[in-house]
Parts: sequence; C-alpha cells; structure tokens
Amino acid sequence: MPHAFDHRLTAPRGFADALKREARALVTPGPRMADEWACVASVMLAILIAHLIGAQMVAWAAFTAFVLLKSETAETLLRGVLRIAGTAIGSLLALAIVPYAAHSLPLAMASAALVGAVGLYGMITARRAYAWLLFGLTFEMILLDKLEHPDLDTIHFAQTRMLEVIAGTVACVIVSLSAATLSGRKWLAGRKPAPDRMKWHPHAARHAAQAGIAIAVLPVLHALFQMPQMAQAAVTVMAVMIVPVTGIGASGFVPVTRRLFQRTLGCLAGGGLSLAVLLLAQGSTPVLIAGTCLGIVIGRHIENGLPNVTYLGLQFTLAVLVVLVPDSYADARIMPAVHRLASIFVGMAVLEPVLLAWHFVAPGRKPAERGAEAENNE
Repeated sequence: MPHAFDHRLTAPRGFADALKREARALVTPGPRMADEWACVASVMLAILIAHLIGAQMVAWAAFTAFVLLKSETAETLLRGVLRIAGTAIGSLLALAIVPYAAHSLPLAMASAALVGAVGLYGMITARRAYAWLLFGLTFEMILLDKLEHPDLDTIHFAQTRMLEVIAGTVACVIVSLSAATLSGRKWLAGRKPAPDRMKWHPHAARHAAQAGIAIAVLPVLHALFQMPQMAQAAVTVMAVMIVPVTGIGASGFVPVTRRLFQRTLGCLAGGGLSLAVLLLAQGSTPVLIAGTCLGIVIGRHIENGLPNVTYLGLQFTLAVLVVLVPDSYADARIMPAVHRLASIFVGMAVLEPVLLAWHFVAPGRKPAERGAEAENNE
C-alpha cells in the first residue's frame, strides 16, 4: 500500500503537520481513498455472505475481508488461499488433539506451546508465511475456547470458522477482481517475487519459543483462576510477536513492546469510536452500518499513511468490527471491545516477563536493526 511519507515524526510540529496532511488526504480522491472504500465494500459483502451461509461469528468474516485486501489482486488471491489452507490444517490438527488436551493440563500446555511456536516460526521465516500463521492461530483458538467452554462442540466450531474465513475470502476476492477490472489492471499483474523457502534461523527459533512459553501459561491461568479470553490472549501473543527476522536480533523485546502498545492504543481508540456509535445508534441498524464504514475508512487511512503506526490503524479497525459487526444487529454492545482489551492485557502479562527476562540475559545483546515493518495481521 502507498505511504504518504516515509520520514520519521520526531518533532511535535512535524507531527502536527503530518496529521493535517493526513486529514486532507482522507477527503482527497485518489488511490488511497479508492483502497479505503474497497475495504468498506469487501467487509460489507463479507457480512452479507456470512449471514447467507449461516456463519456464526460474522465479525470474523469481516476481519478476514479487511486484512486480506491488498493493492495487487494476485497478492489478495494468494493470501485468501493461504488463509483458507492454514485455517483448515489448524482445524484438523485441533480436532485430533483437543479432545485429549481438554482433559490433560500438561498436554494442553505442551500442544499450545508447540503449535504456537511452530506457527509463529513459519510466519517469520517460511515462503507461505500467512498459512503458517493461520494454522497456529486456529489451533490455539479451538484449544483454548474448549478449555474455557468444556461443552463446546469443536467440530461445529471448526466448521463455522471455515465458513467465516470462506465468506471473508470470497468477498475480498470479488471486490479485488472488480476493482482491478474497473481500473484496467491485469488481475495477476504486479506479483511480488517469491520469498525464499523456510530455512533455519536461530534468532527466529528463539523468538518463536518465547511465544510458545508465554502461550503455555494460558491453560494454567485458566485452570487456576478461571480467567476468560484465553484464546484472544493467545492471538495477541502470536500477533505482536510477528517481527521481521532482521528486526529480532538477540532480543525482540523492544519491537514487540512497540506492537503491544499500538495494539492497546488502537483497541482503545476503536472501542471509543464504537461506543460513540452505539450511543448514537440506539439500536438503529443503518447507524451501526454507517459507523462501521466510518471506522473502516479511518483505520485503513491510518494503516496506509503514518508509517510508524500502521499496526495501530489495523487494531483500530478490528476493534470497530468486533463491536459494530455482531451476529445480530439487535445484540450490538460494547463488551466485545472490553473483552478484546482484556485479552491484550492478559497476553501482555504472560509475554512481557518472558521477553524481559531474556532481554537482560541475552548473550551479545545489542540494539536490533529496525529493518522492514512487520506485516499487519490480526
């Protein structure tokens, strides 16, 4: 996606000027505006398809439609296939392991740690990184939701998760192909060079293992304190640990903490907008839909504009979607955003001690290169 500018915002005056430019760009017709409204169309179509095919967590279909859409149609198509494949493989593994892990705390801890670490390592180093991420995320969500809700039908849960991903993917691909056709672009033009195949990287392996250790604590917390939102806490751990290999270095504490901060701030801001829309809507579906569209446009604008806070823009939008895209508009409420924020704090509580401990004992620790920005996911 295009960036409006790439210099760092180091002075208050420079930051204020940047905000003014971004505000003007928000209402200026051009590629960025087209992309933002393509995201709106993708999400709205995903919501419609999800309702038509009977998906139960409509917001997840909306998430999928939003995060998949890229400027190049070929990349959108590939990401859609990888998201479906990763979700399917993660679901199948969960269906094989979760029935046993749900009754054994050591097995739950071990499987959560191993699958989470493998999924994250693949996301950081593999050629088909996105499939690896969804493989890990899907397994963790099914396992930890089963621990939190023992009567959960895991087969039905896996099936509806597939429906939600398919709904979002189909909607996103339709919008992407339509936009490419209307703009005269070739569907498969602009493909990026294929990334290198997965190979051993010790820093990435250590980084993934740290995530696995943090995720392994979540079943224990639930067993001891009946803490809720463990599945979303695992998503938080994996998502904020997505750092480019060049940015990990001997310690990933600084870049991960930066992503945690942006995740928290984005959730707070998106939740604030959502609360305002809920109060204004008073149950009115058109107002809720209009608020959703506004949140998508603002979040995507932040994601595509200010280079140092792109992840904040994504999290802003996801917070809006989790509140304003309920399974039924009669049930729209602010609590999903509160739960999402709580899960961020739980994820932070289990992850930061692991990172901090290594940060101070890491051999040859030195500031990591800034490297490329991490890809925004979930």
